[in-house]
Amino acid sequence: MKWLLPEYVEDILPAEAARIERLRRTILDLFFAHDYELVMPPLLEYMDSLLTGTGHDLELRTFKVVDQFSGRMMGVRADITPQVARIDAHLLNRKGVTRLCYCGSVLHTRPASPGATREPIQIGAEMYGSAEVQADLEIQKLLCAALKLAKLTHLRLDIGHVAVFRSIAHAAKVGAELEGELFEALQKKDRPGLRTLAKKLDARTRAALELLPELYGGAEVLDSAEKSLPQLPEVAKALKTLRALAKACPVPISFDLAELRGYHYHSGVVFDAYCAGVTGPVARGGRYDEVGKAFGRARPATGFSIDLRSVAGVVK
Repeated sequence: MKWLLPEYVEDILPAEAARIERLRRTILDLFFAHDYELVMPPLLEYMDSLLTGTGHDLELRTFKVVDQFSGRMMGVRADITPQVARIDAHLLNRKGVTRLCYCGSVLHTRPASPGATREPIQIGAEMYGSAEVQADLEIQKLLCAALKLAKLTHLRLDIGHVAVFRSIAHAAKVGAELEGELFEALQKKDRPGLRTLAKKLDARTRAALELLPELYGGAEVLDSAEKSLPQLPEVAKALKTLRALAKACPVPISFDLAELRGYHYHSGVVFDAYCAGVTGPVARGGRYDEVGKAFGRARPATGFSIDLRSVAGVVK
């Protein structure tokens, strides 16, 4: 039994390996054609660097080891995006827009979804230095182009915006603890729990929070949100961004204004990409302007990562 591998960790055999390698080359060539530069971050980093600005969720997914040289705690990366943000902030240290891409394995303490591998292969692209909606549009179009090159069928993007909930909570001066509890209830679409948590808030805030789980569907969701949510500048700005993304997206799109994945990490748009043959998302991304700030150099940032092994599993 010595040859057995840990649960949810497996070898990649020749046929699948060939598909993964073809996809890797094809997608990286697409990135290169759009002026994205390749970087290769290390598999291990010190924990205080690896998890800077990422929130609690990523820490739970990170394997930890002790460095025999320094005695400091290190982590095996569970996501490459924060590493690329560190490279942009501290090693390249450029002004203006920087476009970077990457491809490599990550390791998770637990599978991200039932039956998933604990060693996904991430390939992705990130843009730093632009806070404009044009940057979000470029990233969205690049993701769709990459997935279409992989010949995936029934592609769909599910898009949210964390600023909608955040601005409503902050305008009502909701405390950090209650904000966290409301966030959890929204993620679970737990309307009774949400109602209980919001009962001490003012009527307008309460109504807005209870409405968010219902704001899921097509472009009509944005119209409903504009009419029913509080008239806050950040909400209006978020809805304007979502309209621009919907208008330009080359694949079918849906909206979920209660989708707060990566709430403590993302600062704006968040999106998941789905296709036929894969139960969960094959790609994820969004805007994460606060990560550069956490590294000591505030830089607007937006990007995505594709689960290369999931894509290869449905490519013939």
